[in-house]
Amino acid sequence: MSATSRHDPVFAAVDLGATSGRVITGRVGPDELELTEAHRFANTPVRLPDGLHWDVLALYQGMLDGLRAAARSGPVASVGVDTWAVDYGLLDSDGSLLGLPFHYRDARNAKAAEEVMARFDAQEMYAVGGLQHLPFNTVFQLAAHRSTAQWPTARTLLLMPDLLVYWLTGSVGAEVTNASTTALFDARTGGWSDELIDRLGLERSLFPALREPGERAGTLLPHVAGFTGLPDDTPVTTVASHDTASAVAAVPATEPGFAYVSCGTWSLAGLELDAPVLTEESRAANFTNERGVDGTVRYLRNIMGMWLLEECRRTWELEGVPTGLAALLADAARARPFAAVIDPDDPVFLAPGDMPSRIDAALTRTGQETPDSPGGYVRCVLESLALAHRRTLREAAELAGRELTRIHLVGGGSRNELLCQWTADATGLPVTAGPAEATALGNVLLQARAHGLVGGLTDMRRLVARTQELRHYTPQGDPGAWDRAADRLAVRV
Repeated sequence: MSATSRHDPVFAAVDLGATSGRVITGRVGPDELELTEAHRFANTPVRLPDGLHWDVLALYQGMLDGLRAAARSGPVASVGVDTWAVDYGLLDSDGSLLGLPFHYRDARNAKAAEEVMARFDAQEMYAVGGLQHLPFNTVFQLAAHRSTAQWPTARTLLLMPDLLVYWLTGSVGAEVTNASTTALFDARTGGWSDELIDRLGLERSLFPALREPGERAGTLLPHVAGFTGLPDDTPVTTVASHDTASAVAAVPATEPGFAYVSCGTWSLAGLELDAPVLTEESRAANFTNERGVDGTVRYLRNIMGMWLLEECRRTWELEGVPTGLAALLADAARARPFAAVIDPDDPVFLAPGDMPSRIDAALTRTGQETPDSPGGYVRCVLESLALAHRRTLREAAELAGRELTRIHLVGGGSRNELLCQWTADATGLPVTAGPAEATALGNVLLQARAHGLVGGLTDMRRLVARTQELRHYTPQGDPGAWDRAADRLAVRV
């Protein structure tokens, strides 16, 4: 990446993931796009008597510490915030937070999802919202929340990035790419669905006015400016606050016919479309239609991504087994190909806990041998993810009537050379890997666009392609071996 001038404006991207948060500073020029990590902090959920929660106060403090570090790197032109989707906080009439936000992996959601779907027609809901059925969708979390003492005093719902923006600025709003993940959004109109909200018995007043990426959310409150050292007129720019939406905005695609896999804790695999696909076939295949930048649609399916590997490593660490990633990947490369494959989206893998034992149980149920080494488990996970990428992208292309020419694999998973190569081998398509920091890049680029430093999506993506390190993988090996592995799980497409 080219060095930029110290006098160029700095954009501060707050990027919160499921396991860590960062504040990244970015500088943008005609042929320059440079990121610097200002501060990193842990995101550690807390289990309380009533369930699993996010420690949002620690995240907020980490964000403030990061903005303080960013202020030392140059004149900060604006701040943007992105996080994961679906989770939220409730505010009372004074604007105070009613308890720590629940974690989407909390067990309360599964029962609530069953109860909601027993009362409502899945086809009708999909025809409006076009959302993939996941037990932790916001609509199901709200159904679980209604039985608590907090609910009668709740006046405003703020998704996680909107809550943090509110604490920075005092301004209430709902960014559209994240709002589209709630199952209370109309995929056809791009607004809240009064129909779904009313039918579920929710108060329409809970849901704030929508904001588009690029809008100014507000400026820093005086006490925030005082702590961080930033000027009190520093704007907070609305970005694509769903981290996947920011990542897709930074996909370095320069030609049509591309698919993407945004790979981190989750693998979000799909296409960018101009309009949603709301057919019954799409619902049955469990695809989601989420809002992207500039009115685009992120037509994708959530796949249980590197979570599987990270939970394996967490278990091994507790058992005293070496968990260095480089050594594990080297062992996986030497392990026997296709010795065992799983369906990453089996619900048994959703909750935290002993992942190797759950993989063993899944393999036993399907008549397969269990791995005899950590490298064998890693190979099982990565080959299974490559198969899931293949299945999802082939189905998406068929349902949307598209022909695919290339896969862009972005996010932290793009550093995993085995996963990138095996995704190319499984799909039979070339894979371009990188950038690993796609989410932060998208966040910064959308701020820069709001300040007139870069053009639309096409210009943003060309800038990423010119300035970021990318790796290219071509399909290798025997395609029939992947077909046979897929047949073992009855997922061949």
